[in-house]
Amino acid sequence: MNYTVAVRALCEFTAKTGDLDLRFTPSPTAQEGIEGHALVRAGRRSGYQSEISLSEQYRHLLVRGRADGYDPALNCLEEIKTHRGALDAMPANQRALHWAQAKVYGHLLCRKLDLAQIELALVYFDIVEHKETLLVEHWTAPDLDRHFAEHCERFLHWAELELAHRQTRNDALSHLEFPHATFRPGQRQLAETVYKATRQQRSLLAQAPTGIGKTIGTIFPVLKACPAEELDKVFFLAAKTSGRQIAIDALKTIQKDQPPSLRVLELIARDKACEYPGQACHGEACPLARGFYDRLPAARMEAVSQALMDKQSLRDIALRHDVCPYWLSQDLAQWSDVVVGDYNYYFDGSALLHSLTVANQWRVAVLVDEAHNLLERARKMYSVALHESDLLAVRAEAPAPLKKTLGYLARCWKESWQDQTVPYQAYDAVPTKLKAALMRASAELTDHLAQAPQQGHTPMHQLHFDILRFLGLADVLGPHSVFDISLVQAKNNRPSQRLASVLCLRNVIPAPFLEQRFASSRSNTLFSATLSPWSFYRDTLGLPENTAWVDVASPFASEQLAVKLVSHISTRYQHRAGSVQPIADLMARQFRQTPGNYLSYFSSFDYLQQVADAFQQCYPDIPVWRQSRNMDETAKESFLARFTAHSQGIGFAVLGGAFAEGIDLPGKRLIGAFVSTLGLPQVNPVNERLKQSMAAVFGAQHGYDYTYLYPGIQKVVQAAGRVIRSHSDRGVVYLIDDRYMRPKIQALLPQWWQWNTVGEPLQA
Repeated sequence: MNYTVAVRALCEFTAKTGDLDLRFTPSPTAQEGIEGHALVRAGRRSGYQSEISLSEQYRHLLVRGRADGYDPALNCLEEIKTHRGALDAMPANQRALHWAQAKVYGHLLCRKLDLAQIELALVYFDIVEHKETLLVEHWTAPDLDRHFAEHCERFLHWAELELAHRQTRNDALSHLEFPHATFRPGQRQLAETVYKATRQQRSLLAQAPTGIGKTIGTIFPVLKACPAEELDKVFFLAAKTSGRQIAIDALKTIQKDQPPSLRVLELIARDKACEYPGQACHGEACPLARGFYDRLPAARMEAVSQALMDKQSLRDIALRHDVCPYWLSQDLAQWSDVVVGDYNYYFDGSALLHSLTVANQWRVAVLVDEAHNLLERARKMYSVALHESDLLAVRAEAPAPLKKTLGYLARCWKESWQDQTVPYQAYDAVPTKLKAALMRASAELTDHLAQAPQQGHTPMHQLHFDILRFLGLADVLGPHSVFDISLVQAKNNRPSQRLASVLCLRNVIPAPFLEQRFASSRSNTLFSATLSPWSFYRDTLGLPENTAWVDVASPFASEQLAVKLVSHISTRYQHRAGSVQPIADLMARQFRQTPGNYLSYFSSFDYLQQVADAFQQCYPDIPVWRQSRNMDETAKESFLARFTAHSQGIGFAVLGGAFAEGIDLPGKRLIGAFVSTLGLPQVNPVNERLKQSMAAVFGAQHGYDYTYLYPGIQKVVQAAGRVIRSHSDRGVVYLIDDRYMRPKIQALLPQWWQWNTVGEPLQA
């Protein structure tokens, strides 16, 4: 059996030494890198060859990759690297890595073309200044042979361990058995569909109700398909920390009665893993970055020797070896079988898992938990806002040379909105002058920050990162996104600056950005209790046309949940005042009839407060607790702690908030819910512009539904789903608004629900 390794992965494993050093950052985005390479190649003479596929077998190691470019007339192979800022700021170990890659490609090309010698060139291309820097060395084929052999020999021991692990893993997965005696109702259907989609290398949207065990029902069949499909990795992507933990628990359950065969890695955010907050990531500032690559091999070896590499175990290993836990986890992503992490690790523009997948040509299966959240999360990934107040604050503290550049940017910024007479305005494009000023500021910020290596993350760093993201998204602005300017109250509130602006590149349709993510994996399974209508998610997320769809039958009987449509109350904004007392009376009547724990959901905190105040005034004997704005984790836990098997009362919460999904209150902990809204997003200029974009891309008939109706009803169904969590649960849900009587809206409610209408005013 051969072990296949990409040239880049080989060199990163064998050639990286010394400190972890991120001062030469931020690097260009993937799109900027592609464009930079294209600009370099465009300047080359006729006959220049690009993207040359090369490979060679060294014992049982297959090394492969694509050389950036080769000029036969000059017999010169080029390794192209894009960068920002002063090239002198690049760490020496980074330059050494680039030379190692160039030499390996040089060896492979000499073998392919039977060359006795070759010129190797590192081409550094500044994407801001469009300036090339060439470093050229002359090498003979025998010298390159020795260089190649040295690196392969260093990697071979690890490759042998990896081959043995892969064989053990595949043997174990081939004989993997379902960890429970039987499948839950609906779970077998889900598992079989996921298995078939994985074997057919298709994407799948799976709507499956809460309570059937969706996590095990999706992970298990994908693992079973790994050997036959020769999958390298499985990525389980979650929207929340709780989702990651459920996945890790499921993987423990799957392997509980078997010898450990899977390497499971949990990826966590950098700020949550950092041992020295506020310190920059380089050896002069952080002791865990000093000599990082020298100590990494031992830490890596210990980590992969255990089956589960979760947050705590990785921290323990990292600190034993004096390396950074976060960057250790980033390295281990290459050597793990199952990676559990947040959506952004695969779907973000600079996503680690996606870039590794493409670079190493991995065969991966992607599982997306609670996939109804991916639309809004992806919009945020491909949106960025620049606040004028932040620019002015950074400029006030900047040194003189930088202050001048930021002052020029501030003037161009002001010009971009000085004729705007409304609080919100969308524009066709980013003004050319403003974009040029942002590029100039970015270049000078890069140079300045590279000269201040001891600084941690400052407001200047954040402004710099935001500008870079803005410029990157501005280069790909299209119908999927909107450039808009909002006028807001200036933070300092001085008379001369009462208004400030927020420049926003706002993504509304993530599909063009996510299409390549889905195309890069062998299969994608997106699952949730609310994925209707499936065409809405397929269209907006950019899933392939042949995406399969399954709606798993609910294991619950309609008798378990009494659904009541309240037809005599309108919760529209203009009717809110008149709805407050009827809603309070209805809630009290239900509580008197069946005392217990309830959740009552509203469209806003203001609406919540109005009804809660009225309720407590009229029914002071019924316990009430309220969700408040900006609750921290302790406050959220206290709110949920009120729901016990023996308590009674009503919790007031906001639809779409922390208590409307992702919480589990089985049995008597929650016996009912009131939803006093359709959940429709607020009608405002931003959402109206979003509706226009949806209509322009998907057709006028879909503008309203894709913007307002489908996202709203999805939140309603999620909230109602908090009530029935197991086969023994019983409960009631009131959907309070006369619009629930419309057939179009009723068609979006779960099929297993059976409802009756409450049409007359009720008194407690």
